[in-house]
Amino acid sequence: MRRWNGWGDDTVSSSIPPRAAEALAAWVGPGAPPRDAAPEAALAAVPPSRLAAEGGLSVDPWDRLLHARGQSLPDWVALRSGRLGVVPDAVACPESGEQVAALVARAGREGLLLVPYGGGTSVAGHVTPVASDRPVVSVDLSRLSRLVSLDESSRLATFGAGVKGPDLEAELRARGLTLGHFPQSFELSTLGGWVATRSSGQQSLGYGRIERLFAGGRVETPSGRLDLPAFPASAAGPDLRELVLGSEGRLGVISEATVRLSPLPAREEVHGVFLPDLASAVAAVRDIAAMRLPLSMLRLSTPEETRTTLLLAGHARLIRALETYLSFRGAREEKCLLLVGVSGGENLVRQTRRQVLGALAMRGGVAAGRAFGREWHRNRFRAPYLRNALWEAGWAVDTLETAAPWSRVPALLASVERALRVGLESEGERVHAFTHLSHVYLDGSSLYTTYLFRIDRDPDVTLARWRALKTAASEAIVAGGGTISHQHGVGTDHAPWLAAEKGALGVRALGDVLRSFDPQGLMNPGKLLP
Repeated sequence: MRRWNGWGDDTVSSSIPPRAAEALAAWVGPGAPPRDAAPEAALAAVPPSRLAAEGGLSVDPWDRLLHARGQSLPDWVALRSGRLGVVPDAVACPESGEQVAALVARAGREGLLLVPYGGGTSVAGHVTPVASDRPVVSVDLSRLSRLVSLDESSRLATFGAGVKGPDLEAELRARGLTLGHFPQSFELSTLGGWVATRSSGQQSLGYGRIERLFAGGRVETPSGRLDLPAFPASAAGPDLRELVLGSEGRLGVISEATVRLSPLPAREEVHGVFLPDLASAVAAVRDIAAMRLPLSMLRLSTPEETRTTLLLAGHARLIRALETYLSFRGAREEKCLLLVGVSGGENLVRQTRRQVLGALAMRGGVAAGRAFGREWHRNRFRAPYLRNALWEAGWAVDTLETAAPWSRVPALLASVERALRVGLESEGERVHAFTHLSHVYLDGSSLYTTYLFRIDRDPDVTLARWRALKTAASEAIVAGGGTISHQHGVGTDHAPWLAAEKGALGVRALGDVLRSFDPQGLMNPGKLLP
């Protein structure tokens, strides 16, 4: 069963290795377990609904609580403290596109506000309703999950927007196909959510981000149905798919999505390579990306993240032996771990492996085999579960991400981490921050930064600490020429900095588009744009 106030399935848990707990206490201070609200207390905070349980609407308080929040840190503070804030008045679970259209039409007649809800994994405030004098309905799309059609010759598949990652891949893999889109939230998030937030999967270097995979679909808007036919390419004016990508539920409800598929690779490998320092590692990754090799992933950890990764790995004796060997080979205190993913046919994987490992060796790289790759692959969807254990031990963990051209990457990385590390100095609190380059391109890279700090017994203090850190890091991103979001969307958490990226005219144009599809402002208000 899904956790009501944390990440994931409540039958799956994660623990903090003792050495890691000791290190965290040294880095940011000892944690004090918070006084979390019991589910009964949180349920008692759900206000009465302004709607009746009719027309397919559920006003059950527990249903409404489960759809009130996503997975951002403010969401966690609200749920863990039992201070829920705004809760949807009802939950709708349409079972077809026609039922979605009928719900949108009803919203127009009755002035209801609609918040599309996929897997509830948003970390930017997408599914949290805003305060309004109009009733709010959370539109749970989980029943729109079937495979609608499959064109195997064109490698195009159409799914209901509520299909979750594992179910989508199971349908395709049974036919020797894959979408290849694996965000960290893969097990819980949905196809419609990926499209609505411009998601990026962990192997996007090989398969592409969701904008490359999204071929078309259907959106039910207050102004009518928007059909997006799937073409391999088109010069028929501006591409309307680009309006839907990243629209965050503001245009309407995505009910179906057509996606481009790939053959299931015969072989996949992930190799670990240690490079001597960050500057040489970034240069090596930039050069490898420019070689246009058939790689599925290049994931580079900074020295601080490499140290943290090795600490969390456990197996202290083996790690000490590895570090001794790496030091002998020239990868010492400032070493960086690079994970290299290769996917394809047997011969292609063999040739690519030889070429990329040889190129990295010429740049001082020390190959460490596939053990780190296997460990990463085994735990790549389990890492968020550590958030539960850290919170219960008294530490909060959050992430933020950006992307910039290669020329700006080193300075941007340094300024974001600096902003986080000193962000709570006025309170006498410390922050542990570390980064990896998770998605690389010919012209630049994304930066994915994780930061940890202590929870306070007062939820308002914890929330204020997060807000101070989020603001400082976001201002550093904007000042350093990075995008305010590479893969998590805008929601409410990034909205204050959107105008700095889009400009006044761009924001006005987006507002005009939203009003064209949703003249009454019924769709997910407060997200993306005010």
